[in-house]
Amino acid sequence: MTELEVVLAVARRSSFRGAALELGMSATAVSSAVASLEARLKVRLFNRSTRSVALTDAGQRYVERIAPALAEIQRANEEAATEPDAPSGTLRINAPQGVASLLLEPIFHQYALRYPQVRIDIVSESRLIDIVAEGFDAGIRLAESVPQDMIAVPLSRDLRMLVVATPDYLKCNGTPRHPRDLLKHQSIGMRMSHGGIYHWELEHKGQKVRMDLPVRMTLNEMLAIKQAVLLGLGIGFISEWFVEEEVKSGALVPVLTPWCQPFGGLRLYYSGHRFVPTRLRALVELVRELALGEGHFAGIQTG
Repeated sequence: MTELEVVLAVARRSSFRGAALELGMSATAVSSAVASLEARLKVRLFNRSTRSVALTDAGQRYVERIAPALAEIQRANEEAATEPDAPSGTLRINAPQGVASLLLEPIFHQYALRYPQVRIDIVSESRLIDIVAEGFDAGIRLAESVPQDMIAVPLSRDLRMLVVATPDYLKCNGTPRHPRDLLKHQSIGMRMSHGGIYHWELEHKGQKVRMDLPVRMTLNEMLAIKQAVLLGLGIGFISEWFVEEEVKSGALVPVLTPWCQPFGGLRLYYSGHRFVPTRLRALVELVRELALGEGHFAGIQTG
C-alpha cells in the first residue's frame, strides 16, 4: 500500500522531492519505494533525469489502473474507522449447546427488536474454541472456561449442578442420602466434546468426591439429558438453569443438595485487544441494562 501511494504521489507531483513533502517521507525513502516496486514488477514506471520525472507508457497504464482501486481501499478504511452509530452487520456468537434457547427471550429477542439492522448468528457447540481465530464477535461460556485475556460480562448468578430424578424413579429405586448411594443407581451420562464421559463432582464441608456411575444412556446435550431423566430412565446431574421449572413443579426432585456447590455462572466474553464493533457494544450494554433493570435472565437471578 505504501509503495502504491508513493507511485501515485510521484505521478501527481512529477517529482520525488514533491512526493516526499506530500507524504511526509524522505526523498530517499520515496526513491527506494519506487525502485523496489519497479524491481518486483520488472518494469520501469518513471523516466528520470536531473531536471524532471515523468511516467513511462507502462507507468501511465499502471497508474490509471491502481488509482481507482487505491481510492476505493482508502474509502473503505475511512468507513470502517467511522462506523455508523446504528449497529449493523452480523453479530456472531459462539455458545454451549442448549444455552441459546434459554437466552433467546430475555436477551436476543430484545436485541433483535432494538437493532433490526443487525443479523444475529449464534453457533451452539460443546467444544471450546478461539472465538477470535474463528471469526466470532463474542462467546458465552461458564466463568471457569473464559480465557483470562478476555473481557467477561456476567449473564447469570452463580449456578449449581443438581442431582435430579423423577418422584416415581426415586420411589422405585430409593433416594440417595450420600454420594456412595449413587453407585446403586443408573445415571444419564454426558458425553463431553473430547469424547469422554463427564464425571460427577460433589462437595460438602470440604469433602470432595468424583463419581463414576453406572451409565444407562449417554447424551451430549443437556436438554436431551433432562428429557431422559423426565422419562424415568435414570438419575441425572443437570445445571439448575435447565431444570428450574421442573423442580418448581415437582416433576423433578433434587437430591444430595448439600453436596451440590455453586460455581461461576455464564459469561458473555470478547477480546479486549481489538476494536469492539458497535453491534457488540450494543449487546454488552443491553446485557448490563437488563441485569440492573430486571435482575434476572430466564428466571435466574444475576449476582
